[in-house]
Amino acid sequence: MAQQDDIAVFGKRRTMYAAIGLMFLFFFARLFQLQMIYSDEYGRKSEENSIRTIPKEPVRGYIFDRNGTLVVDNRPAFSVTIMPFEFDKHTIDYLSRLLSLDPEFIRDRLKKGEAYSRFAPVKIKRDIDFRTLAALEENRDRLPGVECQVESKRWYTTRALASHTLGYTKEISESQMKVQVDEYAPGDVVGSSGLEARYEPTLRGQKGAEFSMVNVRGQVIGRFDDGKNDVPAVEGNDLILTMDFGLQAFAESLMTGRRGAFVAIDPTDGGILAMVSKPDYDLSTFSGVTPPDIWRSLNEDEAAPLFNRATLTRYPPGSTFKMLLAVAALETGSVTPSWRVNCGGSFRMGNKVFRDLHVHGSVDLVTAIQQSCNVYFYQAMMKTGLDAWSHYGDEFGFGRLTGIDMYEENPGLLPSTAYMDKRYGKSGWTRGFLPSLGIGQGELGVTPLQMACYAAALATKGEYRQPHIARAIVTKSPRAVDTLTFQTRHIEVSQNTWNVVREGMRRVVEERGGTGGMARIPGIQSAGKTGTAQNTHGPDHAWYVGFAPYDNPRIAVAMLIENAGFGGTQAAPLAGLCIERYLKGRITRYDAPPAPHRPIAFPQALPPLHAVLQR
Repeated sequence: MAQQDDIAVFGKRRTMYAAIGLMFLFFFARLFQLQMIYSDEYGRKSEENSIRTIPKEPVRGYIFDRNGTLVVDNRPAFSVTIMPFEFDKHTIDYLSRLLSLDPEFIRDRLKKGEAYSRFAPVKIKRDIDFRTLAALEENRDRLPGVECQVESKRWYTTRALASHTLGYTKEISESQMKVQVDEYAPGDVVGSSGLEARYEPTLRGQKGAEFSMVNVRGQVIGRFDDGKNDVPAVEGNDLILTMDFGLQAFAESLMTGRRGAFVAIDPTDGGILAMVSKPDYDLSTFSGVTPPDIWRSLNEDEAAPLFNRATLTRYPPGSTFKMLLAVAALETGSVTPSWRVNCGGSFRMGNKVFRDLHVHGSVDLVTAIQQSCNVYFYQAMMKTGLDAWSHYGDEFGFGRLTGIDMYEENPGLLPSTAYMDKRYGKSGWTRGFLPSLGIGQGELGVTPLQMACYAAALATKGEYRQPHIARAIVTKSPRAVDTLTFQTRHIEVSQNTWNVVREGMRRVVEERGGTGGMARIPGIQSAGKTGTAQNTHGPDHAWYVGFAPYDNPRIAVAMLIENAGFGGTQAAPLAGLCIERYLKGRITRYDAPPAPHRPIAFPQALPPLHAVLQR
């Protein structure tokens, strides 16, 4: 019996020794794995606990106009950041007094930043002044985890505002972060409108990183590995525009105090030469931190200065649309150039009378365009019909986006049979709608940008070129110029039709009796068309579209002035001055109007384009 007990005890001990041996063998294997197999991986993780990564913001790309003028530059700015895992939250009240911020604002920022990463700096305030910077540096020991980073902010160098076209940058929003979480971090600045938004991936550059060693209390004690592992930030690419900022500034000065828009296009390539929307705003107020009262005043202003009237309006074009009806009528054989109408000042259809501003007598098509005879086009529309008119409207790009390289654009409205059936029901509308459409009124709605493209297509006899503002991208490493390409399509219209319609436009400006004589340019023959669009909410809107020189067009324009009255007396003179300024480089008829209200920050010579590309 005793022998059996000894055997049992020995068995238990052997089992225990075996278990202990296996346990030690497991620990030894794990130690070997950590020290030999995973040494590199866990070594890096250990270093991360003693190394602080400081992101380095890239310098945003510069923007130049077609002549090589630097129009958007960068200037240094200081931002306050907090490293959440180092920051002592008991100092929030003290920090808030230094920065003139609400303590709850800092707490909210920190909470959102920690949700993203405890080891990524959180931006608390951007673009601080030198006095605040000095105060933070003096109290660095009392504010662990608080740093000041050097960033860049946009600086605008010319008299031209071009606010709606250039656009502005601002801190990324939470909704944008959810979509682009891999590209951005909280507090990053992104393009929010205009070219800044459209070319954000091109302009923004790539972030860098600086690695510093810290002690157990989070204090920086030096550069890690003498900075050999630092990743330099990559500057954003530069943008070269098709715009002429001399013309832009001049057009803005003419539009000062008015509401409306002006668009000028180079008809040879579709490049935008100038794009003005008035009223506008000063982009410099958005380059740093925009005071809440300024942002609120811009949003609450009834004149809507943030609204881009050049691309987002939807106004009837009035008589400027008569050339499109003329094209449709001639191409469908509904009328001939010699077909005449006797204008007695009105046109009766059933029990409704459509009026004209004048009694023109007997007129053919060219004369009807020259004198803007409504009665002629009332009757031409009845002969042509809605479908043919709508077809050629679509050919000229109305009722759809032009494809310009910016996000803020309205397609407008081009009525068709399908639209009218949907809007009013098949039995809810009659041919009585057509006369108004024939003179650019009724359901029709266009933007000044669309009208400038229309004028350019008339200038080139049907070459419709996609409008664009950027001409080329200049990459930094390696340095190269990437010229952008855009679409071109041809509008199928006979040469005879182009000749007839363009001759009518020439007479509008150059011949006695034309409605656009005030757009005439000494020494340069041009063509155009005036328009006075009825407005149910107030005085009529004034329009002018045109191009010059007549035989070799280099500029096509559209001018809209809201609530100004007649296009021939209000829009045409301003458009003519802008055309002359671009073609001659100066104004010979009048003294140049005063420059916009914003002074030049620092005058500089305008370098030639090749000099810019060689920088």
